[in-house]
Amino acid sequence: MNEENNSLGEEQQLLDEETLFVVSQTFKALSDPTRIRILNLLCKEERSVNDIAETLNLSQSSVSHQLRFLKNLRLVKFRREGTTLYYSEDDHHVMNLLKQAIDHAAHH
Repeated sequence: MNEENNSLGEEQQLLDEETLFVVSQTFKALSDPTRIRILNLLCKEERSVNDIAETLNLSQSSVSHQLRFLKNLRLVKFRREGTTLYYSEDDHHVMNLLKQAIDHAAHH
């Protein structure tokens, strides 16, 4: 085993239960096509729930449900303007991971 693999193995042994849970939930979030579509929109600009629903041809309740899931994982954040909620990305690391996955898929 070379030194690089050995240090990776040591890092994996150091993962605590909370870290494992957060990582698995992040990949769970990125495993759903609807959530990928929503995150892809939000990494470009802030959007309202209605705008997301209209752009992606989804119901407002479906978008709201997915946004709640993403907000609970702190992948998106929102601000309120009157009665309208505007969502935007809240985790540059995960958005970069998503962009890399999209770029990877586009090259195949």
